[in-house]
Amino acid sequence: MSKAANTYTIKQISKRLGFDFCGISKAELLSEEAKQLEKWLKQGHHGKMTYMENHFDKRVDPRKLVPGAKSVISLLYNYYTDKKQQDELAPKISKYAYNKDYHFVIKDKLKEFVFNIQEEIGEIDGRIFVDSAPVLDKAWAKRSGLGWQGKHSNLLNRQMGSFFFIAEIISDLELESDSPIKDHCGTCTACIDACPTDAIVEPYMVDGSKCISYLTIELKEEIPSDFAGKMDNWMFGCDICQDVCPWNKFSIKNKEPLFEPSEELLNMKATEWQELTKEIFNELFRNSPVKRTKYEGLKRNIKFLDNYKSK
Repeated sequence: MSKAANTYTIKQISKRLGFDFCGISKAELLSEEAKQLEKWLKQGHHGKMTYMENHFDKRVDPRKLVPGAKSVISLLYNYYTDKKQQDELAPKISKYAYNKDYHFVIKDKLKEFVFNIQEEIGEIDGRIFVDSAPVLDKAWAKRSGLGWQGKHSNLLNRQMGSFFFIAEIISDLELESDSPIKDHCGTCTACIDACPTDAIVEPYMVDGSKCISYLTIELKEEIPSDFAGKMDNWMFGCDICQDVCPWNKFSIKNKEPLFEPSEELLNMKATEWQELTKEIFNELFRNSPVKRTKYEGLKRNIKFLDNYKSK
């Protein structure tokens, strides 16, 4: 089959499997992105995420990660929901973590994707990725025309905003590449103005060590008192920069039952979160992204919010 025919087949498979967008890039060195990553690391914006310093060469060149790679297939999967936690005083959880861990859901779809490719095109060599290896997923999605990186550094899509999971298949299959699209942020600074910890230190540059998502998930130590009263009641992740973005008025509800918010979680009151036991945590967050912070981590976050709420 020709490159064009194979590319068409790939995009048809992505639609069948429920991916909202599919774009393709040539597997090559990300030279500009390598400079940006180096600058970000030198400025210490990765905080305690020392793993970001590892495998630099693989992060910026997929051929080092997957020998013989010719194409990067980038995929977006919508997770947006308009459902919210009912108690306005309850500590908040980011939308992406309302139910089953996306790693499991998307990885299963990617395995099925590769099976379909082998059935319809033939044997390929490659690997699947969903936020689980040194891959600059936003850079690849941007290169393949799925959107642009907004001033908050998240990928923005003109049709559906930014509430997406990004995944990749890096393979030795030669395909036709898509073209990047222009930046549509214009003069808007909504995300920068709304960030309560001033984590967006300049347009398109986020100091990860100040980000509420980092503080509530990645940071394993005590949350610095500098952030007292600035967490906007987030106990796991943060959606502020996405919620205020004008492009997210185009977000539509996802169609994935496994991402349907747990009613038990949505209905929990602030007092129930304060009294959360390990048993309830394990039951409520079985196969959930929230397991990443562990019971002790979530309790630390809730305690931090409570301590500074009362002062």
